[in-house]
Amino acid sequence: MAKRRRYLIATMPDGYVKRIGPTDAPFTHYWRIVAHIGDGGTEVFWGHSKSLREATSKKAATADAARQRGWTRYDFEVVELTEEAAAPRADP
Repeated sequence: MAKRRRYLIATMPDGYVKRIGPTDAPFTHYWRIVAHIGDGGTEVFWGHSKSLREATSKKAATADAARQRGWTRYDFEVVELTEEAAAPRADP
């Protein structure tokens, strides 16, 4: 039996929306790190994971990365993915 293709949506607290798919991977959570660097700029790192535990485990590694790379601060966020029933419409 073929796996069902899914379209996943992550909506971040600041309103940013990330669409993932089509995929048959069992992703449940999306994580994002916004690193604030010394010159006032930012770098963004993101990914998706198969569980909340896997997603939140990235936070410890993020603290190490912040020290090694000299980030002034960082924001680490995790949200649960929601599933879209069909392929998203193309924007005009």
